[in-house]
Amino acid sequence: MAHAAQLGLQDAASPVMEELLHFHDHALMIVFLISTFVLYIIVCMVSTKLTNKFILDSQEIEIVWTILPAVILILIALPSLRILYLMDEINDPHLTIKAMGHQWYWSYEYTDYQDLGFDSYMVPTQDLIPGQFRLLETDHRMVVPMESPIRVLVSAEDVLHSWAVPALGVKLDAVPGRLNQTAFITARPGVFYGQCSEICGANHSFMPIVVEAVPLKHFEDWSALMLEDA
Repeated sequence: MAHAAQLGLQDAASPVMEELLHFHDHALMIVFLISTFVLYIIVCMVSTKLTNKFILDSQEIEIVWTILPAVILILIALPSLRILYLMDEINDPHLTIKAMGHQWYWSYEYTDYQDLGFDSYMVPTQDLIPGQFRLLETDHRMVVPMESPIRVLVSAEDVLHSWAVPALGVKLDAVPGRLNQTAFITARPGVFYGQCSEICGANHSFMPIVVEAVPLKHFEDWSALMLEDA
């Protein structure tokens, strides 16, 4: 999860987020090189007293500064489109979960089970135990098996919400009357935090998302226990 004074993105917990991190570094390096080159030209033009007559009117330079930006844009666009299609790809999910946004909590329904669903509310500050995070912890976590394709169906019951977990590279709008879907694979066990990312009313800041990835055996034990309690 994010920490104080963090400058970069969160550590990736899914293959798609790893691709997004690599693309971020790729694009940032291109921007850095362009900025350095432009700054160097500005400094040279301001500081020098000499004038090169071949730079004042040159077809070759005009060709270069027309083609070069086009090549740079292609180098950015191609990997961007590749990741865009990867994020939309949903192949044979092992588990489907429906996440419904409410004012101001989330409810989860495991559609592959007959009667497995629950509401997820933020834990109030006075009820937190040592080790839990303020404004991020919930009374019920969305538990998923690690290294398995998970499909999430996202919708809302009242107003616009947004289901977002940065470490998994997932962010999807929850729109009333519309069912959106996304997929992710958790590459390692852990607890991953997110929050509603669409202004949805007075308590918008108080409807966190907690995804807990566990080994398959632990997930089966958890689901059996939840079905017994239901």
